[in-house]
Amino acid sequence: MKDIRSALWLPLFDDLADPRVVAQLAAEAEEAGWDACFVWDHLAWRAPVQQAGDPWITLAAVAHATERLRIGPMVSALARRRPAKVARETAALDRLGDGRLTLGVGIGSDRFAGELSKTGEELDDRVRARMLDECLEILAAAWSGEPVHHRGEHYTVDGMTFLPRPVQKPGVPVWAAGFPGNLRPIRRAARLDGFFPVNLEHPDQLAEAVGIVTELREGDMSSYDIAVALPPGTDPAPYAEAGATWWLTDIDPGAPLDLVRGVVRDGPAGR
Repeated sequence: MKDIRSALWLPLFDDLADPRVVAQLAAEAEEAGWDACFVWDHLAWRAPVQQAGDPWITLAAVAHATERLRIGPMVSALARRRPAKVARETAALDRLGDGRLTLGVGIGSDRFAGELSKTGEELDDRVRARMLDECLEILAAAWSGEPVHHRGEHYTVDGMTFLPRPVQKPGVPVWAAGFPGNLRPIRRAARLDGFFPVNLEHPDQLAEAVGIVTELREGDMSSYDIAVALPPGTDPAPYAEAGATWWLTDIDPGAPLDLVRGVVRDGPAGR
């Protein structure tokens, strides 16, 4: 099997809504040889889920409890967040983790728990996509440490400098999520540092998407990441052969703590 790294990918609901619990799981995962701990970023979920944790506070706890794991929200719908605030949060979290943050981004969806409509957020996918792209422009400029001058369709940052910078240079790596058959998110991802195709049904879908990204990047894939979410126990080898560099544990929302701890102890792919 081609080399593939393994990430514990945790939905922060019910048993996992407490940041102390997730920090302990992350510490156990690091001890067991996992490569990352990523967390979902949602305000709510469908019943029977009742509790939801905050990803940024949880990630701060994870950063403090670990030394090696990569960390990050996977993925954050930036259109419902203020980019200037995200610039501060990402820089602080990257410094807290000594340069271990990866930022997963996407346009989000209202279909899981109505979290956009219930909080008055933008519902048009195309508008949220434009908001996301603006956010990414602002973040890249903010992470540079230079004054940010941005006047766009949705956001304004008028000469503000965001210091301290993240540890990583030129900034925090960004992975973009999207459906593999949709070209717009693939084009967005190709401009960034990684692609997280969601709802994959077969390795051939991934191979096709990787081919498009490779073409858009003119063959420069040496430091580029492709992440796939697969249920625990799934053989990631066919996806690694198709181009995946990361495997994320696809754990059901509201999964009990004992089940998640069992996944952690089973260890990463290939062990």
